[in-house]
Amino acid sequence: MTTSVLFDLFGIRAKEGNYVLFVVVANFICAFLYLAAAYGFFFTKKWTSKMLFIASGILLLTFIALGFYIASGGIYEFKTVLAMTFRTLITIAFGYIAYKFIY
Repeated sequence: MTTSVLFDLFGIRAKEGNYVLFVVVANFICAFLYLAAAYGFFFTKKWTSKMLFIASGILLLTFIALGFYIASGGIYEFKTVLAMTFRTLITIAFGYIAYKFIY
């Protein structure tokens, strides 16, 4: 979905409502880190947790920026806040799991 919004595939932008572009870009970047981390999980690579913690850092910084954006009166959907909360917590959890079980 992120790619569809970012590149306006199939007219998704119009259907998505008030999306926040920098959140979409951060999610797009994290998608590549998730793919690398999935490979790392499968082959038990030690760098897996680092990839997930980098993704967590990107998401946390994006979440902080989203807070400033909302506080300054930016237009957003509440589902963006919920999705960012869920994605950030899950990424941190998977990073912790990777650290505990692979190291």
